[in-house]
Amino acid sequence: QVQLVESGGGLVQAGSSLRLSCAASGRPFNSYALGWFRQAPGKGRQFLAGTTWTDGSTDYRDFVKGRFTISRDNANNTVYLQMNSLKPEDAAVYYCANKRRAPLSDRLYDYWGQGTQVTVSS
Repeated sequence: QVQLVESGGGLVQAGSSLRLSCAASGRPFNSYALGWFRQAPGKGRQFLAGTTWTDGSTDYRDFVKGRFTISRDNANNTVYLQMNSLKPEDAAVYYCANKRRAPLSDRLYDYWGQGTQVTVSS
């Protein structure tokens, strides 16, 4: 079983940037890709972005394109989410998630970390 630990959340002002990290252990047998989701209070969990370990292919929701960037560091089994121009509506708990099988585009993830809180003040 892959273990996922998120970090990097915090309180920032609108317009600021944050980089979230997700450290994965238990690879390589159980992970094809990692992705990022978020959940705001009273709302459902939203997929944001995903990336494969092998070739770094990426998949983004349209509403984060141009502001959020996902990347991975295979040597350290870590995936990042760089978030720029943050808005108050980006405030949520951000979760890293594991995807065991292709294709990346089906957005079916099967295991989540504990999450990291992002708060954006206006």
